[in-house]
Amino acid sequence: MLRLRCKTRDGTQLLQGLTDLSSIRELKERIAGLTGISGPMQRVMVGFPPENLDLNNGEATLRDLPIKSGDTLIVEEDKTKRKTELSPASKPSLNDRIVSAQPAIARRVVPADNSCLFTSIYYVVEGGVYDPACSREMRNLIAEIVASDPTCYCEAVLGKSNEEYCTWIRREDTWGGAIEVSILSKFYQCEICVVDTQTVRIDRFGEDAGYARRVLLIYDGIHYDPLQRQFPDQDSPPMTVFSTADDAALVHALELAEDARRKRQFTDVNRFALRCMVCQKGLTGQSSARDHAKETGHTNFGEHVHF
Repeated sequence: MLRLRCKTRDGTQLLQGLTDLSSIRELKERIAGLTGISGPMQRVMVGFPPENLDLNNGEATLRDLPIKSGDTLIVEEDKTKRKTELSPASKPSLNDRIVSAQPAIARRVVPADNSCLFTSIYYVVEGGVYDPACSREMRNLIAEIVASDPTCYCEAVLGKSNEEYCTWIRREDTWGGAIEVSILSKFYQCEICVVDTQTVRIDRFGEDAGYARRVLLIYDGIHYDPLQRQFPDQDSPPMTVFSTADDAALVHALELAEDARRKRQFTDVNRFALRCMVCQKGLTGQSSARDHAKETGHTNFGEHVHF
């Protein structure tokens, strides 16, 4: 795997999923996904002083280029190649037109095991690494962050004492939500966007922090899944980390949420049926589950009726 960075005037980001056997076409697709600059408009340089890379042969591999792991590629929009000025011989290829259209955003389903939020965030921030065992590590991480700042993370914020929260979040039968997303956004130094399929809105955590990176989740009322950009080339791994300047990813994520809403692929948290897995009592809605937990201390709930 090549460790490459992509530098534009908006900042520097990681170029994921490339090896020395990846094609130049794949490189241009990745750059387009991060920067929004389509293949034919890219001017890519490397080294010091920076020298232009010849990216004309899309089927050549990256080992044919004078780049190595650890390099930073400087990317600019070549304004001398405006589409209106392209000659017939230099018009975008089919692959470049696919890149310009921005490959689709898709859902990557993870298990509904009370830890879907943690599995989903780990998947996207780690560049597409699926590890269902990560939840314990992430729960401990959150607890340590909260315990280290009892003033910021007080009872008014957490809904319980700092100590009670740290014990609670470490339990494998508890669910994560907005508090945990906010904490992980700060820890990973990236904006986390949660797309809600019931309301078709995006809740953006870390939006005002000036982060250069963004990851996407989709939420149906009780379950989180990660979102990723799929590429036409089946051999190309999906992209899970985006530039905060990549508004096309947000548009496509909202389109995905709207499609799910039309198909009623969401759970109304005020009406969905639950069963307490400790005492087997039937419950209706999130508020009933919360009240039951306060009364009994039971926090392990399962869906009784699926949508």
